[in-house]
Amino acid sequence: MLKPTKQGKVRDIYDFGNRLVVVATDRISAYDSILPDDIPYKGKVLTALSLYWFERTKHIVKNHLISSDIRDFPDELKDQADYLKGRSMLVKKADVYSVECIVRGYLSGSGWREYKKNGRVCGIELPKGLKESDKLPRPIFTPTTKEESGHDENISFEEAVKVLGADVAEELRDLSIKLYEFAAAEAESKGIIIADTKFEFGRFQGKTIIVDEIFTPDSSRFWAIDGYQPGGPQKSFDKQFVRDYLDEIGWDHEPPPPHLSPEVIEETSKKYIEAYERIAGKEFKK
Repeated sequence: MLKPTKQGKVRDIYDFGNRLVVVATDRISAYDSILPDDIPYKGKVLTALSLYWFERTKHIVKNHLISSDIRDFPDELKDQADYLKGRSMLVKKADVYSVECIVRGYLSGSGWREYKKNGRVCGIELPKGLKESDKLPRPIFTPTTKEESGHDENISFEEAVKVLGADVAEELRDLSIKLYEFAAAEAESKGIIIADTKFEFGRFQGKTIIVDEIFTPDSSRFWAIDGYQPGGPQKSFDKQFVRDYLDEIGWDHEPPPPHLSPEVIEETSKKYIEAYERIAGKEFKK
């Protein structure tokens, strides 16, 4: 059995020169640590949602997908077909930009914590008097560093320019906002608020493409519209549910992470599946 070339927090990557096979496992991470328990079907949900959104957003920016059909994969992986089916993609190998692109349409998470301190998020001045989970006047682009270990750090757009150059930073900002606005409108029509989301971009044959995943419960904060009430945390369909549990039991966010309860594992799996079914408008095939 072929071993992965690289293992990320939740993905296994097989390198075949100018192509990669990216496998979404059922591992889950929180606060930059891989938790000791898997979430059933999580990898398949991430892959199915990414495939849905790659197709829906290709008019805005091309993506790295070549195929999700196991029959198109390199022969070396054919003996793992049963495991790989539904949770893997054959993709173009791009030069990935060293900044993660985050768009926030609502005030939550690290953005809310930063706003409480100084009224800003990543150097962007926001109106006074906003509450947790409030909708922002317009979506904001708040990039972060990409750290191999430890926590990613929020940076200003000016700092992103220093890393990427002005032309690339502006291109990634504009693409990120367009993608967010498009998907947020569609998701809202299906009862889900995309509060914020994270993108990764790369360069392939001289052009910027989107890589990794897109608008999944791992890369986005999904809230239910019914019951949305600014002024505190919201009912979510993403791994915020897991983060909340870890905070409730008093974990200090330093390794090693604790185990999840069976109830949290089951409920998280259900939330991921429900997010897919609401957005895609069809039943999730396990």
